[in-house]
Amino acid sequence: MAPTRTATTFAPPVMEARRWLEGVTFSPDRPLINVSQAAPVEPPPQALRQAMADFALTEDSAHLYGPVLGNADLRAELAAQISHHYGGAVRPEQVAITSGCNQAFAATISAITGEGDEVILPTPWYFNHKMWLDMEGVTAVPLATGPDLLPDVEAARALITPRTRAIALVTPNNPGGVEYPAELVGAFYDLAAEHGLRLLLDETYRDFDSRSGAPHDLFTRPDWDKTLVHLYSFSKAYRLTGHRVGALASDTGLLAEIEKFLDTVAICPGQIGQHAALWGMRNLGQWVAGERDEILDRRAAIAEGMPALVAEGWTLLGLGAYFAYLEHPFDLPSDELARRLVRDAGVLVLPGTMFMPEGDLAGARQLRVAFANLDRAGIGQLFDRLKGLRF
Repeated sequence: MAPTRTATTFAPPVMEARRWLEGVTFSPDRPLINVSQAAPVEPPPQALRQAMADFALTEDSAHLYGPVLGNADLRAELAAQISHHYGGAVRPEQVAITSGCNQAFAATISAITGEGDEVILPTPWYFNHKMWLDMEGVTAVPLATGPDLLPDVEAARALITPRTRAIALVTPNNPGGVEYPAELVGAFYDLAAEHGLRLLLDETYRDFDSRSGAPHDLFTRPDWDKTLVHLYSFSKAYRLTGHRVGALASDTGLLAEIEKFLDTVAICPGQIGQHAALWGMRNLGQWVAGERDEILDRRAAIAEGMPALVAEGWTLLGLGAYFAYLEHPFDLPSDELARRLVRDAGVLVLPGTMFMPEGDLAGARQLRVAFANLDRAGIGQLFDRLKGLRF
């Protein structure tokens, strides 16, 4: 009997890393520093929680099925805000709400690929994208990046075959943190359009981009929706990770196919989460700006602390959004190093091997630090624990 698709898919990396904590104790004066997961651990602000509670108590619709592609008011608000932010024109019917951004990716892949098709993913890649492609029977074609972690358009062109259906980019990048320049994103759009491919652009972390204004001009392109599939998440900006609210924007024909997937998997997104996202978009602009400022300050703290590690052979490969992507100086693979760091430094971090094809030597030298839940003092403690390590 052939193995099932889940059996041949690697275990969820964050859950795998948590198992490394079993049997390890941490003293009160040296608690675990957990930089393994890119998600806020604090709840939404009080005003948003109150709005959610009021909705649950007073609106019957909070507890009922809704439209498969999401509530009309949220779709309209997101379309308006995308149009404003990117200087383009997005209609509500070009937007769908999903149960998290991972579901937006999964639904899109199911709608545009068949058995044995291919999707190009820059490496290091977001592991859940690779996992879904594996479970769909779609080949993930790795596009290696250089020391700057930016993918090369001509290298991607060389990977296109008759089975290629899409190129997937994440910016600001997970795991690398790098912000893709507008010109690079535009060049990948042109490449996808030239070959009749979809460009899947995951901007889950766009609210924490260090640049002001639109990070690219894709929404201003004529017929943008025939090439671009834009993915977004409300989870990070409004601390709604547990409510699973994501979105995508593309052409209505593709959304009609995506609707089949969504109706089968979840029927509709959760009502309370959708209401929270809508209330947040309408009322928490200033609060989100403050959250962005805080993340950018923590990014600055990482940059300021790196020289001490650089002196010991570390390299900062990428920095942005929630992530710092590091190259370590030790003569052991990063998956082994990550386990040792739990015991020897009280640090839980994900190894680069979790973001790379099996056997890729670059991943053995790399670590991802998700620093969004560390303040400046916590970042200082992280650097103190990494300094002077010997393996």
